[in-house]
Amino acid sequence: MERIVKMVMALLTIILLTAVIVYATFPYLNYFLGAFILYIIFRSLYHFFVMKTRLNKQLAAVLVIIISICVVLIPLYFLLGIIINEIQQLLLNQAFIITSIRSENQFLTHYLSGMGIPTDVLQKQVQERVMSIGSEAVNYTSKFILGSIQILSQQSIGLLIMYFLFYYLLTGEDSIFAHKIYAAVPFNEENTSTLLGEFRRIVRTTMISNGAVALFQGAILTITFLIVKIQGAFLWGSIATLLSFLPVFGSTLVWVPATIIEFLLGDYTAGSAILAAGVFVGIVDSFLRPMIQKRVGEIHPFLSLIGIILGVSLFGFIGIIIGPLLLSYFILTLEMFSKEYLSDME
Repeated sequence: MERIVKMVMALLTIILLTAVIVYATFPYLNYFLGAFILYIIFRSLYHFFVMKTRLNKQLAAVLVIIISICVVLIPLYFLLGIIINEIQQLLLNQAFIITSIRSENQFLTHYLSGMGIPTDVLQKQVQERVMSIGSEAVNYTSKFILGSIQILSQQSIGLLIMYFLFYYLLTGEDSIFAHKIYAAVPFNEENTSTLLGEFRRIVRTTMISNGAVALFQGAILTITFLIVKIQGAFLWGSIATLLSFLPVFGSTLVWVPATIIEFLLGDYTAGSAILAAGVFVGIVDSFLRPMIQKRVGEIHPFLSLIGIILGVSLFGFIGIIIGPLLLSYFILTLEMFSKEYLSDME
């Protein structure tokens, strides 16, 4: 009895300490997860520098960090700068928004009038909506700029934490602390290795398989938007890239509405070009994605869809990777718990 009481007290202590640690680090949770993702992506490169070029661990880790900054952080920084600028221009350009809505209203009014349907109420509602959009655009722009300034310091601290953790993950692979963490996992050695392998598989599949296809689709659509002079081309291209991670729908959620809007505005050349680009990336996707998945692994579409929705709502952009990982881990731990503990009771 005394042993059970002590075990319960120990479990409560562990839960309490875990809750305090999670609460304290929650604002920077995405940066911790980012460090682990960077570790999985650049781990092979680090081993190459250590094993092949005979660099010491510290120098190899610093070199890998510099490469990751040049490959990931700097391009992302410039892309975000372009996207933020385009968002501000779109929100401030009320004339473009109002003209687009009025053009669509004129098309619908003409169409409905031809069918003998009264349009007075529709015109009044559209005018009210145009005025509302104009005021909302100005308010949102001011809030967006102020919010960006406020989170700038937090992002700087978060990135610093992420790269410090990334450095110690690389240099501390065989450290005593790493072995203690490995031993603390409440499963046997085989299942613990399975969990680590699943983490590597999900990251590799998402970044290489889905990531390559998403970048391809986003690049093609961005170039198309630039050619036909769509305002906010990089913004819509980036949104298409993110949506391409979603199975079934993907970038169609961007290029289909864009095609419809251009046809409604009477720009049939732009509409046809966007439609052609969308069909092209869809056809290439159906061949490219399975081909890459055969090499690096695949995630079930249902698991990917639910995981991404769940992950993005909890973690933001990084949830594209973390969401499917969480669901996969949930299913795996249930299987392991059943196999390792419940099967012994039968």
